[in-house]
Amino acid sequence: MSLSISPLGFVSAAFAPRLMMSDTLEMRLADAMRAAQGGDKVAYGRLLRDCTQPIAAVARRQGVRDALVDDVVQETLLTIHQIRHTWDPSRPFLPWLRAIAARRAIDGLRKQGRHGAREVFDPISYEAAPEVGPGAAEAVDRADDSQRLGAAIATLPDGQREAVEQLVIADRSLKEAAGLTGKTEGALKVNLHRAIKSLRGRMAGATMDG
Repeated sequence: MSLSISPLGFVSAAFAPRLMMSDTLEMRLADAMRAAQGGDKVAYGRLLRDCTQPIAAVARRQGVRDALVDDVVQETLLTIHQIRHTWDPSRPFLPWLRAIAARRAIDGLRKQGRHGAREVFDPISYEAAPEVGPGAAEAVDRADDSQRLGAAIATLPDGQREAVEQLVIADRSLKEAAGLTGKTEGALKVNLHRAIKSLRGRMAGATMDG
């Protein structure tokens, strides 16, 4: 009696050790992230250290050169720090991490002068947790927008930046802001109007460039 193994079964068997390793990594990272979301700083530090290799692997699979892999890792870790609250503990962690790393790898490819990333089949991601959901990509976009907005505000003329900081960021009334800055309410309103117009133009330009 002969035994036949389907191609899919053979592939699954071949990747079984890697899948087991991925499952172990998934549990370790997910546990650390849950603890970090609860305020455990030691777990958070361990999480960031353990994330470096999976991030680097995503970057290399996407075609990022070795010289820029560390940049992708650091940018991904920074993004994780900014949006760590968006990870849903009921969902797998590694697909969330890899989605963020892939976005940062695309940024790395742009630095290399390329405008697209290779689509690479990742059997571990596919078999272990195919459902990523939109959360990671949307959170990355929000973090990017926040960084661009902060950078744009920093380049405004002093009066306009002051108006934004007082009336928008600090959410103070015109009367309170005028008392703190020594500016008239009318001057603050004019500066805020000019700042908003300028920021809209800069953010629209940044979106087109991206």
